[in-house]
Amino acid sequence: MSITRNLLITALMMSAGHVSAASSVDLSVKGTITPSACTPTLGNGGVIDIGKISTKELNADRATHIPTPLIKLTVTCDAATLMAVSGKDNRAGTHFEEDNPYDFGLGLINGTEKLGGIELRVDNPIADGVAVRTIASDDGGPWYGGRVLATTTLISVANTGSLAPIPVQVLSADMSSYLSIAPTKNLTLDKEVAIDGSATITVNYL
Repeated sequence: MSITRNLLITALMMSAGHVSAASSVDLSVKGTITPSACTPTLGNGGVIDIGKISTKELNADRATHIPTPLIKLTVTCDAATLMAVSGKDNRAGTHFEEDNPYDFGLGLINGTEKLGGIELRVDNPIADGVAVRTIASDDGGPWYGGRVLATTTLISVANTGSLAPIPVQVLSADMSSYLSIAPTKNLTLDKEVAIDGSATITVNYL
């Protein structure tokens, strides 16, 4: 038997021994199917309308903050349910302050100029007729007192003085918003420009 063949047989034996001694790990799949469903709705058809703004009202070297009207957020469930709401920015990447998860973008001018951003807050929550507090969780982590609807944050409600989410059948709250237009020195505003913000609010079951 040649040296080459001996080496090949030895390699195969070592390989076979390695496979037979392989370790393993189990994968589990967990979750819950809930009989309750929750539906979110927004007042004014989900539109925050700030009307027309003159370029003369905007700052050239710093952001301009624009007053916005309140709209109502209501979440109605079939039964008392542990849930939270989250936000998705449908104009991601268009906020002039980069890497800011707390503001949603307002679209682009000429495909590249970032128009501005809007911060959304859940204020004055009422759960099944009782005043409660808003709580927040970042990426499923511990709950803390918070009300800003960010792209990386869950917002739920708790009893006053607590940080534990409570089951709710009907939740109503004010959706407050704080809109900022980018400094105009970075924008082309020689014609009318549409403010084009869009966000999706989703109910998450806890």
